[in-house]
Amino acid sequence: MPKFAVDGAMSRAVRKMATSRWFRKVAPSVVPPLDRAVHKITKGRVSVSGAIVPNLVLTTIGRRSGQPRQSPLACVPDGDGGWYVVGSNFGRESHPLWTENLLAEPSASVDYRRQTFPVVAELLDDDAKAEVWPQLIAVWPAYDDYVEVSGRNLRVFHLTRT
Repeated sequence: MPKFAVDGAMSRAVRKMATSRWFRKVAPSVVPPLDRAVHKITKGRVSVSGAIVPNLVLTTIGRRSGQPRQSPLACVPDGDGGWYVVGSNFGRESHPLWTENLLAEPSASVDYRRQTFPVVAELLDDDAKAEVWPQLIAVWPAYDDYVEVSGRNLRVFHLTRT
């Protein structure tokens, strides 16, 4: 189990909150912009989501615009200097845009613990995803619920430093 796991009563409370209808409706409009603003103001020292889960800011290149796009994301460090990230989109029916950007251009960058790293993203196939899924659920128990509510196969990427 990852050292960042949300355990016991905290796990149940986080899961209940994260899977509630109001959270899934409000969070996509509130949490990422708030995380981006706090990240920018504090120069990466503080993150709103970081109080609950390990997180990073992923910068992708917009597949249509060609412009950099920042996405604060929960993550699971892989132990080798890389990360796993899940395209949950708070349980919405569509995949998040940052996943589309990574599929079009897998080169990106990650801001993690006040450091920036170039990365390359690999979309995990179902077997590789099944292998890391227990670690992902340990960090954010709502992922299972997001699969059920969204009706989609959530995309999981491995981000490796280049």
